[in-house]
Amino acid sequence: MQMSQFHYLPLSPGFFTILVGLFALVILLLELGALRYAYLSLGVSPRAAFALLFGSLIGSYFNIPIAELGPGRVMSDQVIDFFGMQYTVPVVTNWPGTIVAVNVGGAVIPTLMSLYLLAKNELWAKGIVGTAIVAAIIHWLANPVPGIGIAVPVFMPALTTAIVAALLSREYAAPLAYICGGLGTLIGADLTNLDKVRGLGAPVASIGGAGTFDGIFLTGIIAVLLASLYARPRRLQTE
Repeated sequence: MQMSQFHYLPLSPGFFTILVGLFALVILLLELGALRYAYLSLGVSPRAAFALLFGSLIGSYFNIPIAELGPGRVMSDQVIDFFGMQYTVPVVTNWPGTIVAVNVGGAVIPTLMSLYLLAKNELWAKGIVGTAIVAAIIHWLANPVPGIGIAVPVFMPALTTAIVAALLSREYAAPLAYICGGLGTLIGADLTNLDKVRGLGAPVASIGGAGTFDGIFLTGIIAVLLASLYARPRRLQTE
C-alpha cells in the first residue's frame, strides 16, 4: 500500500473540469466586482475567497488516512455514476480493505473556514441549529454507493443550506450558508453513515471526498450567493 494511492481526483476528469470552470467564472466575476458584495457578506475579502476556492479544488486531490475498517475485497480503477455525476474509484494494489480518510479540500478546509466564520460572527447558536437541520436532511438523502462510500445528490447541500440559512438570519445568511452547508453535509452524509461503509468495496471512504466534495464545493459558490440575496445591507469590512 503506497501513500500515493490515497491521492486522486474525487470526480471524473470531465466533471472536475466543470468545477474548475465554475471556479474560473467566479474569479472573473470577482475581478469585475460583480460578486464583491456576495463574498464580503460571507465575511472574507475577494482575495481570501480566491484562496478558499482554489485551496478546496487543489485539496480535493489529497486524502489523509485515519482508520482501517478491516480486510475485504475492494473495487479499483472505475468510474461510478450516481445522480448524474461520475465519481472516481482510485487504482489500488495490495490494498488491505476499506480505508477511512479525510479529504483536505472537502473536509479540512471547509471545517476550518466554518469555525473561523462561527467565531468571527458569533453565530454559535444559529450555526449549531442550522448545521443540525442540514445534517438531518442530508442524512436522509445520503445513499451508500458501491466503490465510493456515501454520496449525496449534488445540488441538495447548496439548495438546502441556502433555504435554512435565510430562514435563520437574513443578516448573516451568507456565512450561515457556508457553515451549515459544509459542516451539515460532512456530518449528515459522511460521519453519521460510517457504519454503512463496510462492505461497499470502496478502497477509500473519504470524508468530504468522492460522493460529497462536489456538493460541498458548490455550497461554497451557490449557497452563499443565494443566501446573500436575502442578507440586509450592512457595513462590511475586508481583511
